[in-house]
Amino acid sequence: MLIHPNFDPIALHLGPLAVRWYGLMYLVAFIQCIVIGRFRLRLPYVAAQGWTTKDIDDILFYGVLGTILGGRLGYVVFYKSSYYLANPLDIFKVWEGGMSFHGGMLGVMTAMILFAWQRKRTWLQVTDFVAPLVPLGLAAGRFGNFINGELWGRVTDPKAPWAMLFQNASADDAIWLRTHPQQAAQWHLTEIFERYQMLPRHPSQLYEIALEGFALFIVMWLMSRKQRPVGGISAVFLIGYGLARFTVEFAREPDDYLGLLAMNLSMGQWLSLPMIIAGIGLLIWSYRRARAVPSEPAKVS
Repeated sequence: MLIHPNFDPIALHLGPLAVRWYGLMYLVAFIQCIVIGRFRLRLPYVAAQGWTTKDIDDILFYGVLGTILGGRLGYVVFYKSSYYLANPLDIFKVWEGGMSFHGGMLGVMTAMILFAWQRKRTWLQVTDFVAPLVPLGLAAGRFGNFINGELWGRVTDPKAPWAMLFQNASADDAIWLRTHPQQAAQWHLTEIFERYQMLPRHPSQLYEIALEGFALFIVMWLMSRKQRPVGGISAVFLIGYGLARFTVEFAREPDDYLGLLAMNLSMGQWLSLPMIIAGIGLLIWSYRRARAVPSEPAKVS
């Protein structure tokens, strides 16, 4: 079995200021958006559409606001609404953690509406430009989760090559043993817990880095190398992320205050389903519209 390194979540101590790895991963995510955005400016069709380095800087500004505000509010509404209704001031305690990707995405989408209005572009033109910049930023965020030893996966067979022990999951592991006696006996997990005070789990953060990050980035980069119908690139991102997140959630431990919901699906899966459906609908609309408007390219390589 692998053992999580249990990194110190604080990367640097600058006097009274503590710089956390998770915050640094956000910084890495925003920097890579600038770098990849500038690479996209080299594509002939992107340059012909009038995108500039100033646009990238402004998109980053809007995106940061949308990510932080939307991510926090999404977490509050989707995951712990009853708690925050009882403790509304805790909404502002962002240093205690609690961000939702789906909320962050809604926040960024709203921010891109404002950016599109300011630049007199359509919203889908903006999201088509931004979508390929997102996956590696997601990978950086998930790496921050892994460093923190949080958002771990479900308990798995200790003989599996990916099985990993997470020290921060020890309390949850003890509860799992009491509530899953048959499976614990099948995998001899009581003995493992007595030895390590931990249970083997899926390192689901690494799965998310691979699927939501690198795999989705490759798909988005190949898709966006050539001009597509307006909305086509955004649609592929919605479908790709939705499918990746839906798949990984089968290995990721559901939030303890929610558990599994209807049809034994997690909240993350239920929030991903509308993304997949919306992406498919947008993709069909995009290519049908392109065929109906001859002046708009609709080539598929």
